[in-house]
Amino acid sequence: MANIKQLNEKDYERIFELSQYAFQYELSTSELEKKKAEAKRHKIWGWMEDGELAAKLHIIPLACYIDGEPFKMGGISSVATWPEYRRKGMVKELLQHALHDMKENGQQLSFLHPFSFPFYRQYGWEHAFTQQHYSIPVSKLKKDWGANGYVRRVSENPSLLHQLYTSYAASYNGMLTRDEAWWKQRVLKDDTHIAVAYNPQHEAEGYIIFIVKNNEFLVQEIVYNTLNGRKLLLQFIGNHDSMAENAEMIVPEDDQLALLVDEPRFEQQLKPYFMARIVDAASFLAAYPFQGNGSLAFQVEDTFFPENNGGYQLRVENGKTKVTHVRGVSGHQIVYCSIQILAGMLLGYRRPVDYFRLGKLQTDQETILQLERMVPEKKTFFADFF
Repeated sequence: MANIKQLNEKDYERIFELSQYAFQYELSTSELEKKKAEAKRHKIWGWMEDGELAAKLHIIPLACYIDGEPFKMGGISSVATWPEYRRKGMVKELLQHALHDMKENGQQLSFLHPFSFPFYRQYGWEHAFTQQHYSIPVSKLKKDWGANGYVRRVSENPSLLHQLYTSYAASYNGMLTRDEAWWKQRVLKDDTHIAVAYNPQHEAEGYIIFIVKNNEFLVQEIVYNTLNGRKLLLQFIGNHDSMAENAEMIVPEDDQLALLVDEPRFEQQLKPYFMARIVDAASFLAAYPFQGNGSLAFQVEDTFFPENNGGYQLRVENGKTKVTHVRGVSGHQIVYCSIQILAGMLLGYRRPVDYFRLGKLQTDQETILQLERMVPEKKTFFADFF
């Protein structure tokens, strides 16, 4: 597409001028420099009209865990259009261009944070991450949790935090495989505190990144790899009862804090968060960690990125998957679904039988039971933002 151009550092001023206008924020000089530093890892595509930037999107080269294994992922960010150019299909063309670019670069998945779920669903992204938001009186956490060990506030220690995070992240599908730059630019902020939970053997079992202000304990991130570590961190929050009335935190959708506290009546709200898309269905299916041995076929519809349309015959043996992409499949053990539902199901946002019962995929009873056995039971969680 002649109007689409890859932007670079010379375009940063107009790139961030559009971002600030579209998303209604204002950057200080130092904040702008930080944004420019982050953007160096981005691939930024712009739609040009008479030499002027009319619309843009950013692709962030990232990776995420699926059943503990890293998959290359392109994060779509900062999609924006100047109002005078809106509703002319520029974003649609940019998204299709981005899909081709991500496929060429081996990015099997793409995530984004939508301003509108219906808008991005029409382009093949699907709701795949929900967060649970807690607002809990600190007094409800003030008790003897029976944990063994201690908590210590620490200065930045990215290597220790990364070790703890990596173990925790691998237990959910979709969590980022963070690198050093991501920790420094996106996670560890100047105004946050860090505390680490240690067991009696002085082994770190979890950490919490937090802010205390305006009578609130604001949890930026809480990670634990043992129940003991979790209890130590909850007790640490409870020890702030003289400084804060409420604790605010974001946790996975399947979190069960209400079963741990004595009084389960506190604010618990599920909020839809990120969307996901399969960029390259053949490559993704071949790398996906199907369980057991067996054969089945998917007939996939992708109206926006037709390269993914068609049938996929799978044979799984000893942890390896052979995939044959054909125009169409016939016979038995066939699952009919859209690219959106394929992503939601294989990421683990919902189980195959859930989509089956809702009519989101079509197959027979025997095949859905086989699919249930082959898809690992691991939930999605996304703790970051871009």
